[in-house]
Order: sequence, then structure tokens, then C-alpha cells
Amino acid sequence: MSLRDFGLLALVCLVWASNNIVSKYVVSHLGSPPLFYAAARFAVVALATLPWLLPMPRPRWRLVVVALLMGGGNFALIFMGLKYATPSSVAVVSQIGVPITTLLSVVMLGETIHWRRGLGIALTFMGVVAVMWSSTGLSASAGLLYVVASAIAASLGAVMMKQIEGVKPLQFQAWVGFASVWPLVLLSAWFEPGQLQAGIAAGWPFLAAVLYSGLVVSVGAHTGYYLLIGRYEANLISPLTLMTPLATIALGVAIFHDPFGLRMAAGSAIALTGVLIIALRRNQVMPLLLAIRNRAQ
Repeated sequence: MSLRDFGLLALVCLVWASNNIVSKYVVSHLGSPPLFYAAARFAVVALATLPWLLPMPRPRWRLVVVALLMGGGNFALIFMGLKYATPSSVAVVSQIGVPITTLLSVVMLGETIHWRRGLGIALTFMGVVAVMWSSTGLSASAGLLYVVASAIAASLGAVMMKQIEGVKPLQFQAWVGFASVWPLVLLSAWFEPGQLQAGIAAGWPFLAAVLYSGLVVSVGAHTGYYLLIGRYEANLISPLTLMTPLATIALGVAIFHDPFGLRMAAGSAIALTGVLIIALRRNQVMPLLLAIRNRAQ
């Protein structure tokens, strides 16, 4: 990989990592309701990518389901998780989506898992459990449970996406934004009364975060990532995207003073080692899954 392209990938990963920090600030410190924040983000994405909306790829029902799983469902759950959990723990626990996707690809796409990927799957699960563990046993943190649910939604969407052919990145972004904004608006109106007032009270920091998350993270970084995927082998790009959770942990500790003791360090190391082993093996859905997981952060 050329130094220029590596620099682009590092920038993309840093942008993805910073989104975790920005989102944590919005939902925890500004007090913005998570569903409302997700709806506003996808409204920006939908408007920015509107020229690529038509013609609608087929099968249409599958595209809509995938867009909802990888868009509104995934991001809304991540934002709800960030309201109660630290960015560092979210960055690690969200990696559980990688082995889940691998297992789903066996069932739905007929992939074969050999012992190396089996080891990676086991290590990732062990690392995630270590991060969720507390002195009283497995933590029932609502935030991290939302993150696990988000990982499952994104994983299912990534596998289903492989069954749709000919969808270009910006076209997919357009449908993710368009399909996600409407149910999120309805859900926010139902579950988050006073969300508009909360958004207005948050002022320009909320608006800046929405624009950054929608335009820079979703549209800009996503486009740069797929540009690199087109130039290089996926099993070269995918492992390097682990810069994202590492950067998220560093930013979380530096900005929000996330606790990072021995258990967290060991769990993170084990989980990311497992992801690295999986990513180094050729498989059908890893590049897409890592793009979605990282953009959600």
C-alpha cells in the first residue's frame, strides 16, 4: 500500500473513531435523545445522497430490510448504548459482530470455517465477555446489551447485503438514509417526548454533530473506504481498520477518562486479536461488516 493510501485509511479510521466520541457527547452530555439524534443523522444522509436514490436496486424488499438493519436499527442501538456505556467498552463489545457475521455467513452463504477462523471467533467472544464482566459476574449493563443487539442487526444486514448485486456505495447510502429516517422519526415521537425541544436546547453543538456524523462520517469516510477496497485486497484493508477501535479507546480514555484497568486491557487485546485472525482469512462479508461496524462508532 502506498504511503498516501495508508494515510487516507488512517484518516478514515480516525474519523470513524471520533464519531464514537461525538455521539457519546451528544447523547450523554448534551442530553439529546438517541433515536432523535439517529433520525436527524439519517435525514442529513438522505438529503446528501438523494441524487443516487433512483433507480431502486432489486430485490426491493431485501434492500429495504438491509438498509433498516445496517442503518436505522444499527445506529439507533449504538447511540442508545453510548448513552449508558463508555466509548471504549462500546468499541470493544461491538467487535462481537465480526464472529456473528462469520457464523451467519456459514448458514446463509455456505462459507466454510477452518480452525484459524474458529480460533478467532472464540477469542473475540472471550474478549467481549471479559470486557462485560464485573466483580459480581457478567454485567447486565443496558448500554452494552444495546451494543450487542446493534452488532447482531448489522451482521444480519451485512450477510443479506451479499445477496444483492450491483449496488454502488453512494446508492446504498441513499437507501440507508431514506429507509431509516421515517421509522426513526416515528419511534422518536413515540418514545422520546420533547425531543425537538431537547435538540433546540442543545443548540449549535447538536447541529454540528449531526452534520459531522451524516456528511463526514457516513458519506465522506465511507466513500474513501470503498475507494481503497477497490484498489487493494480486502484481507489487506480489513485488518488495518482495527485502528478504529484502538483510536476510540485512546480518545475515550483521553477525553472522557474511560476506566481502562487490567481487565479492560486484557479483554480488548483478546477480542481484537480474534478479530484480526478472522480478518486475515479470506471471506465474503468481512470488508462490508467492518465498514458498517466502524461507521457506527
